[in-house]
Amino acid sequence: MNLANDGAMSRAIFDWDYLLWEVRLKLVAAGFFIYLGVFLLTHWLFSWISTSYRTFSAKEKVFSNIAITRGLFGIQCSVAGFWALLIDPVFQADQVYSQQKWSWFHCLIASGFFLFENISVHVCNIVFRTSDVLTVVHHLLAFGGLLGVITNVKSGHYLFIMGLLVEMSTVSHCIYLILVRIGWAKALFWKANKWIGVHLRHCRIVLTYHMWWVYISNWNDLVENMGLLHFIIFFIGLSTLTLILNPYWTYTSTRRLFDPVDRKFPNTAVKNGSPGKLDSETFPKKRI
Repeated sequence: MNLANDGAMSRAIFDWDYLLWEVRLKLVAAGFFIYLGVFLLTHWLFSWISTSYRTFSAKEKVFSNIAITRGLFGIQCSVAGFWALLIDPVFQADQVYSQQKWSWFHCLIASGFFLFENISVHVCNIVFRTSDVLTVVHHLLAFGGLLGVITNVKSGHYLFIMGLLVEMSTVSHCIYLILVRIGWAKALFWKANKWIGVHLRHCRIVLTYHMWWVYISNWNDLVENMGLLHFIIFFIGLSTLTLILNPYWTYTSTRRLFDPVDRKFPNTAVKNGSPGKLDSETFPKKRI
């Protein structure tokens, strides 16, 4: 393995002229179609390999595919977020004005993801007559914050990468939902994953306090750097996350540790046994 070539290749992925509108919009579109592709590929793959999945209703299939898509996005956000928080020397030195080519790339791809999410959530709410107000608010504010990064090429990226790191709990939540829907809830792996998920929800709260520290400590510089409108949007988003979303989702995540029910499909029975084969017999039966 040639480490020098590998490093050059990884740098080449991020080597774009981000000052060009054409480049920024192309990467936003790329993020949208990448995660749309993940959603469709998940449906095709599980339709092929899983008889349990084929017995799902259309609503269950759609929400399961969305959960997996969010889980993969959570992996991307965790890698980028922990790199900025713990390793990258540029962001360690300057948390207001600093930018990196890799941070540009992740912010633009994430913008495409949240564009996909906003569309999919509204379509699902209309088609399946559901109402997930908190998710709608979360994705709308997230896209609004990243929209400021797209339009303001001088804006620093540290706080927005930390905002992406908030998605660290998404992977665990994705695993939780899939295990519940295929009848593997209350198995040892399910319990371990759920404990990790509750822990990550609390880590989100601590991370939010860190964001507030950076935000308040550099108040005037951030107003100048972000612009007043973008600064207000970020303030609203961070306040909503701190006062409403984090406390509520931490509470529901902890409650599900003792009551493993899928809130989108509350009539799904939960098996108490250990996991079996992923076929139609392991699919949780509906209560009559």
